[in-house]
Amino acid sequence: MAIVIAHLPPMKHAGRTMLLAVAGFGFATVVFGISRNFWLSMAMLVLIGAFDNVSVVVRHTLVQVLTPDPMRGRVSAVNNIFIGASNELGGLESGLTAQWLGPVRSVVLGGIGTVTTVLLTALLAPQLRRYGPLQPHAEEEIPRDPAFPVLPPSAPAAG
Repeated sequence: MAIVIAHLPPMKHAGRTMLLAVAGFGFATVVFGISRNFWLSMAMLVLIGAFDNVSVVVRHTLVQVLTPDPMRGRVSAVNNIFIGASNELGGLESGLTAQWLGPVRSVVLGGIGTVTTVLLTALLAPQLRRYGPLQPHAEEEIPRDPAFPVLPPSAPAAG
């Protein structure tokens, strides 16, 4: 999927694409969870990976495009911490749920939870649903925090 995305023109409807990709991830997860056919299960795993790749590309691009230049490193660092923590917490949640309900129910409920989250996000955040192309917006002036000075591009860093 990464190779396909790299050769496609920029997305025109990034918000809708991301929501559809995450919903596709959830639906494919449900089908994977109830499947008893090896080839159907493999196909769902391929789709899960492809949908996940699309959502990751859109999310990371939005963080880069929407964050003002002076804040980009800090925002990316915090974003990476949350992603890493959510993966670990998700693994714990999935393991506990599988232990309590069994692996099939755990996977199916995870997929249903994903689709439910997408539907709620689409309803509660219409600006995300309507977000257009993945491209930089006009830079807005942000207040500067004196504790974190921003060096001009030509100034060497102290150290």
